[in-house]
Amino acid sequence: DALHPSWLIFSDGFVGGWIQAMAKRAFDIAASLVLLAFSTPALVLAALAVRLESRGPVFYRQERVGLNGRPFMLLKFRSMRTDAERDGVPRWAAVNDSRITRVGAFIRKTRIDELPQLINVLRGDMSFVGPRPERPFFVDQLSEAIPFYRERHCVKPGITGWAQINYPYGASLEDARQKLSYDLYYVKNRSLFLDLVILLSTVRVILLQEGAR
Repeated sequence: DALHPSWLIFSDGFVGGWIQAMAKRAFDIAASLVLLAFSTPALVLAALAVRLESRGPVFYRQERVGLNGRPFMLLKFRSMRTDAERDGVPRWAAVNDSRITRVGAFIRKTRIDELPQLINVLRGDMSFVGPRPERPFFVDQLSEAIPFYRERHCVKPGITGWAQINYPYGASLEDARQKLSYDLYYVKNRSLFLDLVILLSTVRVILLQEGAR
Protein backbone atom coordinates (compact mmCIF):
# COMPACT_ATOMS: atom_id res chain seq x y z
CA ASP A 1 0.00 0.00 0.00
CA ALA A 2 2.94 2.34 0.65
CA LEU A 3 4.97 1.25 -2.35
CA HIS A 4 6.72 3.88 -4.49
CA PRO A 5 7.04 3.09 -8.23
CA SER A 6 10.60 4.41 -8.31
CA TRP A 7 11.69 1.98 -5.57
CA LEU A 8 10.04 -0.95 -7.32
CA ILE A 9 10.19 -0.57 -11.08
CA PHE A 10 13.67 0.92 -11.40
CA SER A 11 15.39 -1.41 -8.94
CA ASP A 12 18.05 -3.92 -10.01
CA GLY A 13 15.69 -6.87 -9.77
CA PHE A 14 13.21 -5.40 -12.22
CA VAL A 15 15.88 -4.29 -14.68
CA GLY A 16 17.55 -7.72 -14.84
CA GLY A 17 20.33 -8.73 -17.23
CA TRP A 18 21.14 -11.28 -19.92
CA ILE A 19 23.71 -13.15 -17.79
CA GLN A 20 21.16 -13.68 -15.03
CA ALA A 21 18.56 -14.74 -17.60
CA MET A 22 20.90 -17.31 -19.19
CA ALA A 23 21.91 -18.73 -15.81
CA LYS A 24 18.28 -19.09 -14.74
CA ARG A 25 17.32 -20.75 -18.03
CA ALA A 26 20.15 -23.26 -17.64
CA PHE A 27 19.03 -23.93 -14.07
CA ASP A 28 15.42 -24.42 -15.24
CA ILE A 29 16.37 -26.94 -17.91
CA ALA A 30 18.67 -28.92 -15.62
CA ALA A 31 16.21 -29.00 -12.71
CA SER A 32 13.30 -29.97 -14.97
CA LEU A 33 15.17 -32.82 -16.63
CA VAL A 34 16.35 -34.20 -13.29
CA LEU A 35 12.86 -34.03 -11.77
CA LEU A 36 11.30 -35.59 -14.87
CA ALA A 37 13.72 -38.49 -14.64
CA PHE A 38 12.95 -39.13 -10.97
CA SER A 39 9.19 -38.56 -11.24
CA THR A 40 8.45 -40.73 -14.29
CA PRO A 41 6.91 -43.56 -12.19
CA ALA A 42 4.64 -41.07 -10.40
CA LEU A 43 3.63 -39.52 -13.74
CA VAL A 44 2.67 -42.91 -15.19
CA LEU A 45 0.69 -43.97 -12.10
CA ALA A 46 -1.09 -40.61 -11.89
CA ALA A 47 -2.08 -40.78 -15.57
CA LEU A 48 -3.49 -44.29 -15.10
CA ALA A 49 -5.40 -43.30 -11.96
CA VAL A 50 -6.98 -40.25 -13.60
CA ARG A 51 -8.02 -42.30 -16.64
CA LEU A 52 -9.48 -45.15 -14.57
CA GLU A 53 -11.49 -42.97 -12.18
CA SER A 54 -13.45 -40.80 -14.58
CA ARG A 55 -14.08 -40.24 -18.25
CA GLY A 56 -12.28 -37.41 -19.93
CA PRO A 57 -8.73 -36.37 -20.80
CA VAL A 58 -5.84 -37.24 -18.52
CA PHE A 59 -4.25 -33.84 -18.98
CA TYR A 60 -5.89 -30.47 -18.51
CA ARG A 61 -4.87 -27.50 -20.63
CA GLN A 62 -5.74 -24.03 -19.40
CA GLU A 63 -4.79 -20.55 -20.62
CA ARG A 64 -2.59 -18.62 -18.21
CA VAL A 65 -0.76 -15.28 -18.33
CA GLY A 66 3.01 -15.51 -18.68
CA LEU A 67 6.05 -13.31 -19.21
CA ASN A 68 5.17 -9.73 -20.22
CA GLY A 69 1.48 -10.60 -20.16
CA ARG A 70 1.67 -13.11 -23.01
CA PRO A 71 -0.81 -15.99 -22.74
CA PHE A 72 0.25 -19.64 -22.87
CA MET A 73 -1.41 -23.02 -22.30
CA LEU A 74 -0.54 -24.51 -18.92
CA LEU A 75 -0.49 -28.30 -18.65
CA LYS A 76 -1.69 -30.22 -15.57
CA PHE A 77 -3.15 -33.59 -14.68
CA ARG A 78 -6.93 -33.25 -14.64
CA SER A 79 -8.08 -33.21 -11.01
CA MET A 80 -11.68 -32.06 -11.44
CA ARG A 81 -14.75 -33.35 -13.22
CA THR A 82 -14.95 -32.45 -16.90
CA ASP A 83 -18.03 -30.29 -16.17
CA ALA A 84 -16.31 -28.30 -13.41
CA GLU A 85 -17.08 -24.98 -15.13
CA ARG A 86 -20.05 -25.91 -17.27
CA ASP A 87 -21.43 -22.36 -17.07
CA GLY A 88 -18.16 -21.01 -18.49
CA VAL A 89 -17.46 -18.79 -15.46
CA PRO A 90 -13.93 -19.20 -13.98
CA ARG A 91 -13.80 -19.71 -10.22
CA TRP A 92 -11.17 -20.47 -7.60
CA ALA A 93 -11.06 -23.88 -5.95
CA ALA A 94 -12.76 -23.91 -2.55
CA VAL A 95 -12.15 -25.97 0.59
CA ASN A 96 -13.68 -29.45 0.06
CA ASP A 97 -14.59 -28.47 -3.49
CA SER A 98 -17.16 -30.96 -4.82
CA ARG A 99 -15.77 -30.61 -8.35
CA ILE A 100 -12.52 -32.35 -7.35
CA THR A 101 -12.37 -36.10 -7.92
CA ARG A 102 -10.95 -38.55 -5.36
CA VAL A 103 -7.79 -39.08 -7.39
CA GLY A 104 -7.72 -35.33 -8.00
CA ALA A 105 -7.77 -34.61 -4.27
CA PHE A 106 -4.74 -36.83 -3.74
CA ILE A 107 -2.66 -35.51 -6.62
CA ARG A 108 -3.47 -31.92 -5.62
CA LYS A 109 -2.38 -32.49 -2.01
CA THR A 110 0.85 -34.14 -3.11
CA ARG A 111 1.34 -31.61 -5.97
CA ILE A 112 1.64 -34.46 -8.48
CA ASP A 113 -0.91 -32.65 -10.65
CA GLU A 114 1.72 -29.92 -11.19
CA LEU A 115 4.41 -32.22 -12.63
CA PRO A 116 3.29 -31.92 -16.30
CA GLN A 117 4.23 -28.23 -16.04
CA LEU A 118 7.84 -29.39 -16.37
CA ILE A 119 6.99 -29.55 -20.10
CA ASN A 120 5.99 -25.87 -19.91
CA VAL A 121 9.37 -25.12 -18.34
CA LEU A 122 11.28 -26.98 -21.05
CA ARG A 123 9.25 -25.16 -23.71
CA GLY A 124 10.22 -21.83 -22.15
CA ASP A 125 6.68 -20.81 -21.13
CA MET A 126 7.54 -21.02 -17.45
CA SER A 127 10.47 -21.07 -15.08
CA PHE A 128 10.97 -23.61 -12.31
CA VAL A 129 10.67 -20.83 -9.73
CA GLY A 130 8.56 -17.70 -10.15
CA PRO A 131 5.15 -16.16 -9.48
CA ARG A 132 2.23 -18.52 -9.96
CA PRO A 133 0.60 -17.95 -13.39
CA GLU A 134 -3.03 -16.85 -13.20
CA ARG A 135 -5.90 -17.09 -15.67
CA PRO A 136 -6.57 -13.99 -17.83
CA PHE A 137 -10.03 -13.61 -16.28
CA PHE A 138 -8.56 -13.24 -12.78
CA VAL A 139 -5.60 -11.15 -13.96
CA ASP A 140 -7.96 -8.54 -15.41
CA GLN A 141 -9.99 -8.44 -12.20
CA LEU A 142 -7.01 -8.32 -9.85
CA SER A 143 -5.15 -5.70 -11.93
CA GLU A 144 -8.07 -3.30 -11.52
CA ALA A 145 -8.24 -3.82 -7.75
CA ILE A 146 -4.56 -4.18 -6.75
CA PRO A 147 -1.81 -1.68 -7.64
CA PHE A 148 1.28 -3.10 -9.39
CA TYR A 149 -0.37 -6.48 -9.96
CA ARG A 150 0.83 -6.73 -13.57
CA GLU A 151 4.44 -6.12 -12.50
CA ARG A 152 4.65 -9.77 -11.45
CA HIS A 153 4.64 -10.58 -15.18
CA CYS A 154 8.08 -9.05 -15.73
CA VAL A 155 9.53 -12.51 -14.98
CA LYS A 156 8.43 -15.94 -16.15
CA PRO A 157 5.82 -17.64 -13.96
CA GLY A 158 6.96 -20.66 -11.98
CA ILE A 159 5.83 -24.08 -10.82
CA THR A 160 6.80 -23.06 -7.31
CA GLY A 161 7.68 -19.69 -5.85
CA TRP A 162 8.21 -17.45 -2.84
CA ALA A 163 4.50 -16.74 -2.51
CA GLN A 164 3.50 -20.39 -2.85
CA ILE A 165 5.71 -21.56 0.03
CA ASN A 166 4.98 -18.62 2.34
CA TYR A 167 1.23 -18.17 1.88
CA PRO A 168 -1.59 -20.72 1.68
CA TYR A 169 -3.76 -21.24 -1.39
CA GLY A 170 -5.29 -17.93 -2.47
CA ALA A 171 -9.01 -17.76 -3.20
CA SER A 172 -9.94 -14.13 -2.58
CA LEU A 173 -8.92 -10.57 -3.40
CA GLU A 174 -7.11 -10.17 -0.07
CA ASP A 175 -5.25 -13.44 -0.60
CA ALA A 176 -4.12 -12.19 -4.02
CA ARG A 177 -2.95 -8.91 -2.47
CA GLN A 178 -0.89 -10.71 0.17
CA LYS A 179 0.62 -13.13 -2.35
CA LEU A 180 1.54 -10.22 -4.62
CA SER A 181 3.74 -8.80 -1.85
CA TYR A 182 5.73 -12.05 -1.87
CA ASP A 183 5.86 -12.11 -5.67
CA LEU A 184 7.23 -8.57 -5.86
CA TYR A 185 9.80 -9.39 -3.17
CA TYR A 186 10.94 -12.34 -5.30
CA VAL A 187 11.15 -10.26 -8.48
CA LYS A 188 13.23 -7.60 -6.73
CA ASN A 189 15.57 -10.04 -4.95
CA ARG A 190 15.63 -13.04 -7.28
CA SER A 191 18.84 -15.03 -7.60
CA LEU A 192 19.89 -18.64 -8.05
CA PHE A 193 20.53 -18.85 -4.31
CA LEU A 194 16.97 -17.71 -3.55
CA ASP A 195 15.67 -20.22 -6.12
CA LEU A 196 17.51 -23.01 -4.30
CA VAL A 197 16.06 -21.88 -0.96
CA ILE A 198 12.58 -21.93 -2.49
CA LEU A 199 13.10 -25.41 -3.96
CA LEU A 200 14.21 -26.80 -0.59
CA SER A 201 11.25 -25.16 1.11
CA THR A 202 8.93 -26.58 -1.56
CA VAL A 203 9.96 -30.09 -0.48
CA ARG A 204 8.81 -29.24 3.04
CA VAL A 205 5.50 -27.85 1.78
CA ILE A 206 4.86 -31.00 -0.28
CA LEU A 207 5.73 -33.37 2.55
CA LEU A 208 3.49 -31.51 5.01
CA GLN A 209 0.78 -30.96 2.35
CA GLU A 210 0.51 -27.28 3.22
CA GLY A 211 -1.86 -24.97 1.38
CA ALA A 212 -3.28 -27.47 -1.11
CA ARG A 213 -6.92 -27.50 -2.29
